[in-house]
Amino acid sequence: MTKKFSLMLLAIVSINGCSNIDHSELLTSIAIGSAPTSEQLAARGALSEIYQDWNGVPYRWGGNSKQGIDCSAFTQVVMMELDNTLLPRTTNEQSKAGYQVGYQQAQTGDLVFFKMSRKQKHVGVYLGEKQFMHASTSKGVIISRLDNPYWADVFWHFRRVN
Repeated sequence: MTKKFSLMLLAIVSINGCSNIDHSELLTSIAIGSAPTSEQLAARGALSEIYQDWNGVPYRWGGNSKQGIDCSAFTQVVMMELDNTLLPRTTNEQSKAGYQVGYQQAQTGDLVFFKMSRKQKHVGVYLGEKQFMHASTSKGVIISRLDNPYWADVFWHFRRVN
């Protein structure tokens, strides 16, 4: 194994350490996909640390602390810690920040948006390999998969803000 691949694998496995994602499926997708850049690996490492710090924090609408946090406040925290990017407070405002990127062009650190209904939207931070971290209303801060039927059905778009 190359050093670059080993670092990538370590970063991804550490991100997924507390999730219920099938690691063999993840390794297969890595093996057949293109290798991430050094910047993407660095971002994954930083996001892994942020996730470990926030993992399991409960969801609270309007919340913005470890006592409880909502999805848009969580993305604000993540982007500020990741690279000092200041985001608007609400999901609706965040969905207009930066610029939209296609599904195939999404990169680690991009925002991923979902339309739950005509008025209700949700946001998370893309980790790569079809995974994103977010403040889930039912499970708090977790990592989920974009190809999960629920999330795939409500997927809206990606935005790059940094």
